[in-house]
Amino acid sequence: MRSFFYKQKRTLAQRYFCFGLIVMLFSGAQKQEPLPKGDPDNGGLATPEGFEALVVADSTGLARHIVVNENGDIYVKLRYYGKGQHGGTVALRDTNRDGRADIIKNFGNYPDQSSLANGITIRKGYLYFSSSLFVYRSKLVPGQLLPDSTVEVILKDDHEHGTHWHITKPMAFDDKGNMYVPFGAPSDACQDVANSPGGKPGTTGLTPCPDLEKHGGIWKFSADKLNQTQADGSLFATGLRSIVGMRWNNADQNLYAVVHGRDNLRRLFPDIYSSWQSAVLPADEFVKVTQGTNLGWPYYYFDQMKGKRILNPEYGGDSKKEGEGAKYQNPIIGFPGHWAPNDILFYTGNQFPERYKNGAFIAFHGSTNRAPYPQAGFFVCFVPWVNGKFSEKWEVFADGFAGMDPIINVSDAKARPMGLAQGPDGSLYITDSKKGKIWRVMFKGNKPSFGTPQLAAMEKHKLLGNIRTPDVVKDNLDKETKLAGEKIYRTYCTPCHQSNGLGDGSRFPPLVNSEWVTEDKRKLIRAVANGLEGPIEVLGKPYNDLMPKHDFMSPEEMAQLLTYVRQQFGNMPDRVSVDEVNRVLKK
Repeated sequence: MRSFFYKQKRTLAQRYFCFGLIVMLFSGAQKQEPLPKGDPDNGGLATPEGFEALVVADSTGLARHIVVNENGDIYVKLRYYGKGQHGGTVALRDTNRDGRADIIKNFGNYPDQSSLANGITIRKGYLYFSSSLFVYRSKLVPGQLLPDSTVEVILKDDHEHGTHWHITKPMAFDDKGNMYVPFGAPSDACQDVANSPGGKPGTTGLTPCPDLEKHGGIWKFSADKLNQTQADGSLFATGLRSIVGMRWNNADQNLYAVVHGRDNLRRLFPDIYSSWQSAVLPADEFVKVTQGTNLGWPYYYFDQMKGKRILNPEYGGDSKKEGEGAKYQNPIIGFPGHWAPNDILFYTGNQFPERYKNGAFIAFHGSTNRAPYPQAGFFVCFVPWVNGKFSEKWEVFADGFAGMDPIINVSDAKARPMGLAQGPDGSLYITDSKKGKIWRVMFKGNKPSFGTPQLAAMEKHKLLGNIRTPDVVKDNLDKETKLAGEKIYRTYCTPCHQSNGLGDGSRFPPLVNSEWVTEDKRKLIRAVANGLEGPIEVLGKPYNDLMPKHDFMSPEEMAQLLTYVRQQFGNMPDRVSVDEVNRVLKK
């Protein structure tokens, strides 16, 4: 009997102990550290009422995508690993919990080609990150900021072409051990880039498009197998020209992506497209991607104003012909052209008001090629998740990154929003690609009462120059253009080098005081006529991109263009003559 009561007493005590332990653990799990104070100027951003922003770090490098670990450590993939720059990845830690990183360390001993390095994420204790040609991973070490120094290769892009346009390697993972990686297309619409890099005016597209065999789509791979190449994967979706941001959505177990539309409608087909059409078309697309998805590239693009897919001019289109465009999948939302959606994040936290749950944040990096109209984008939008799917309407969530309105040249913008991440407490992190500024956006308002009144001020941002559709006449910056060389420059050169000749600060080099402009005229003539591909150096900084051939210009046009460039950006008073052009090109 004594033994029975003793056992009962001990069992009861054990139950109380377990119950107390559960209560303690539950209480600890529910306890949240207080959110840090937002900056007095809200980090320079405009956000909905009730939200506050602070700058976590002001300058980490040319930041691309970002991920935040469960302990709050931040990892950022940098854009370029080259001369005079740090390693390809940076780690940040806030040790005193004031919201600002006080430990910032660069790391990463791995090849990091070109300026298109991009993706970074955390999966099962590993930090996955990519260059333009590789997907890598390193083991995260508990308690340590930096991962293990061993870098494993998960995927290698082993095509003979090496680097080319649209070669970013963001990655997404499902919950079945699969990794999804895009292989972007090397052209606007499957032109013969071998003989005409970047395309010539009037060039037709190849039929059938050979690029679709290995490019212009998303491939599925094992998330854990080492040293894979494209041949180890399987084609998951096609007809997707260029993807910089994509994510797996756990809410409906599907892959989603934001797709960059094509460029150069006016430059390549000036008889069909006006400067205004080329500035606002075609759409950048927010799409759901399933096995077998086909968006129709290179044959079609999406016109967000018509709400339809339109036949590309390389395949006989005239800006109106629909052809068989209806058989291809339409986007959830077609955003205005060239906003450059570079990351997408599905919000799963509890810090923000309930209306944000499972919705999508999209970071628009901002255009470079809307001239002669102001550049656009440069903000973060939000797409609500309603009744198990994404809404077709979007909201402005964060704006003010550029610090000006209108934005004439991309180099004028103070910042360009690039990457998105969610912190363990539900804060939203945003990176800037110009200096590497990192913002943390937090909600401090009243969650139950949050709604339309708090969103009203942000709705007005749709009237600003970086978001609204430009007026055909009033917003045209070429109204005062009189010089023939300047008109040619604005048509063919401004999309990359910008109207001020300063480039975009990363991919496209400056012309102002460049040795390519001020020194040997013959070198400049050859560069413009024959194009440039591969690594070059301008004013001591390396660049590795593509400049199309412009040998379709007449000697008179080229002389006018280069005279304008040398006088405007090189302070060189002497002209480039038609005879000089003819002698170099032997015409």
